[in-house]
Amino acid sequence: MTGALNIRLYGAPPYRVAVVHGGPGTPGYMAPVARELCQQWGVMEPLQTRDSLTGQVEELAEQLEACGGPVKVVGSSWGAMLGFITAASRPELVERLIMVGSAVFDADKATGLWLKRRGRLLPAERDEAERLLGLLETAAPGEKDALMEEMGRYITKADAYDPLTLEIEAVAHQYDLFRRVWLQADDFRRTGGLEALAPRVRCPISVIHGEYDPHPTQGVEAPLRRMFPDLRFFLLEKCGHLPWIERHAKERFFELLRQELKRSPST
Repeated sequence: MTGALNIRLYGAPPYRVAVVHGGPGTPGYMAPVARELCQQWGVMEPLQTRDSLTGQVEELAEQLEACGGPVKVVGSSWGAMLGFITAASRPELVERLIMVGSAVFDADKATGLWLKRRGRLLPAERDEAERLLGLLETAAPGEKDALMEEMGRYITKADAYDPLTLEIEAVAHQYDLFRRVWLQADDFRRTGGLEALAPRVRCPISVIHGEYDPHPTQGVEAPLRRMFPDLRFFLLEKCGHLPWIERHAKERFFELLRQELKRSPST
């Protein structure tokens, strides 16, 4: 870990690949991806701590800059969206953006996400998940992080097609941070903020998405392709939200990820 910037480093310098976690508020779960990639590249894993959308963008930019930039950014879920916003805000720091299981860019396609997840759980799991959701609304501040961790287990299961594990290695679950950042991000998305940033993104973009991911493909590929006609999009069969935990898709995922990381900056 590098000081106050909250960066974990893997492999040898220079650190030209960054793996950015989602949530927001669940730092650490990109560690398995970092460990795999550091066999070929120096990898940094920035852990986000700030509790606002602007703060997280500024923090990620500081972390990328500290490792010398420009960097190839691999963002998962919310981390894919954060990587996109950062690439627009500080284009000199992002050489390539690879979005894995991205959060939905089209807000209209995001409706029904919880219902889809709920429908994938067994009845007893569904009841417990609903109970935890209710508790999150009324629990004391000190209890919410633990409830978020419990709830996360059900979400991870619902999001996966055939997982090798449901342990995602998050080092923290930060409910208040999650709620503050995501409310701001959702409002930014709904008011056209993401689309307005597109002309400022200069790096190539690749998307890797699981066909079983509850975040609908049409809410990711279609809006991004409108903004970036040269978008590289890969759909993984038998794969949910986190490809590296998937029995059938893990090998193909890392094959694609290495392929995209090896591409030249202009392609």
